Amino acid sequence: EAISLALKSSSTINTATELGIPVATLYNWIHELKKKGGLSTVDTGSSKSMASLVEENRRLHKALAIAEEEREILKKATAYFARHQK
Repeated sequence: EAISLALKSSSTINTATELGIPVATLYNWIHELKKKGGLSTVDTGSSKSMASLVEENRRLHKALAIAEEEREILKKATAYFARHQK
């Protein structure tokens, strides 16, 4: 998906930024696909628009941040109760 979006876009850098991935990673993926000769098999007729993919990516990043914050709180609570259980 990311490679397909980058190939459709006028700027690979903007695509990587919008998707929240490092530019070098996207360039590496494109390079690897070209090396394997699979560039012609990339689906450039994606049914999702760029805007919807960017919005989904933002939503997923936000959900991940919340989950990571909850995990940290639970780790601290577990440590607290383990210390005070005696």
